[in-house]
Amino acid sequence: MRSTRLGLWTLLNFIVICVTLLSNNMAVLATNRRPNIVLILTDDLDVSIGGMFVASPLCCPSRASILTGKYPHNHHVINNTLEGNCSSLAWQKSQEASTFPALLQRYLGYQTFFAGKYLNQYGSTEAGGVEHVPPGWDYWFALERNSKYYNYTLSVNGKAQRHGQNYSEDYLTDVLANRSLEFLQYKSNYRPFFMMVSTPAPHAPWTAAPQYEGRFTDVKAPRDPNFNVHGKDKHWLIRQAKTPMTNSSVQFLDDAFRKRWQTLLSVDDLVEKVVKKLEVRGELENTYVIFTSDNGYHTGQFSLPLDKRQLYEFDIRVPLLVRGPNIKPNQTSQLLVTNVDLGPTILDIAGFDVNKTQMDGVSFLPLMNGKSQNVTWRTDMLVEYEGEGQNVSDPSCPLLGPGVWGCFPDCVCEDAINNTYACVRTISPTANLQYCEFDDNEVFVEVYNLTADPFQLSNIAKSIDQEVLEKMNHRLMMLQSCSGASCRTPGVYDSRYKFDPRMMFSNQGPRISRLRQPLK
Repeated sequence: MRSTRLGLWTLLNFIVICVTLLSNNMAVLATNRRPNIVLILTDDLDVSIGGMFVASPLCCPSRASILTGKYPHNHHVINNTLEGNCSSLAWQKSQEASTFPALLQRYLGYQTFFAGKYLNQYGSTEAGGVEHVPPGWDYWFALERNSKYYNYTLSVNGKAQRHGQNYSEDYLTDVLANRSLEFLQYKSNYRPFFMMVSTPAPHAPWTAAPQYEGRFTDVKAPRDPNFNVHGKDKHWLIRQAKTPMTNSSVQFLDDAFRKRWQTLLSVDDLVEKVVKKLEVRGELENTYVIFTSDNGYHTGQFSLPLDKRQLYEFDIRVPLLVRGPNIKPNQTSQLLVTNVDLGPTILDIAGFDVNKTQMDGVSFLPLMNGKSQNVTWRTDMLVEYEGEGQNVSDPSCPLLGPGVWGCFPDCVCEDAINNTYACVRTISPTANLQYCEFDDNEVFVEVYNLTADPFQLSNIAKSIDQEVLEKMNHRLMMLQSCSGASCRTPGVYDSRYKFDPRMMFSNQGPRISRLRQPLK
């Protein structure tokens, strides 16, 4: 790889930072013009150490959190289905007009450009089809439905544009790069701009560009201490995984891991082209470039072959890299940043008062520009997930009955309707903990001390000090009912409070049915 390239394949194993720079050749542009902002969002790109947390380990809820700056319990997108509010008419009416791009355009005069995957059900007939262009976007090149590399349809400012399988014309990552360069070339030079480029990579079906198909032939999925290990003290969905995995499952996940890296080489090209274009146009020094992902991914941890949807670090931690004006080279911050903070941060960069919004997140701009000493930062953040399952038994796993999803031939299922949980993730000078409760018949609890157990091998829910358990249970309940500013501040602990996980979901009201129709 050339030294000027980002080298994303290297990041997969070696990035250990929360916030860093894509380049250390920085100078502050002496101008009163608002800065430009570029957000590059990948799909399913995990990083198990360092990086940022996500509010949900699934595409559509996480993307909704990025756009709205809200936790799932406030934007109400619970999974990737229309029934789960993914790009539904209800989402459009209640949330789209107040996303951060809409605010940038409406109040700050930004030119706004979107290219790539929006929400998983975007373009569905029931949601207005590809003719629907969400408010806030001047230029709209959105993929119909979920990630693909060939044979897809784009909404080009509300008109369908169909693509085939000719690499030079249709490979989606390259199409997004070309559209981005065209925007940078022909946009107005008198208004600041916001670009959001949302690549399919490294999401399945992991189709690499032809020139990269032979790369990484010797690479395998990481063999960390939690690889191919039975999660004996975890939720039943983890315990049902077969250990050791079959040879075919291991080979499958290793092949998938290699293919995911191969698809990222085209993302590497995209990043390089965009950054070089900004540099040639003299705009790089007044532009923030943010690189991240919607959720993580697992490949063999706790003997789960591959997917996301779990509460562990490999599914909820993603890369976060930022460069821009007044950010010094090689900075690292270990403070707790989550994807609900992206919207507030981008608005803050643009000069908009985040307190005028209903966003749950907080701007992490002070952490990057050297003003963190003036900020009281959070120690806790929330993760929420609503499990999905088929309303018929999976042929691969008939004994498990209805309610499971994503089952492999050896009867290892990746999701279920009672894989519904909420977690509080705590990072402070004295604690590095995760506390989770499941909405199931037993109200299962998982607790991890990540200082002593970074790979989450041992659930300490039954051995942890009762006072700590009560405080985390209490904090989780407060976060699950928070909204706006109340999500950003530490909760006040009442010493009279007693640990009772069954209270966690008792006041959440009727839940949307999590059984869905079989996929066709």
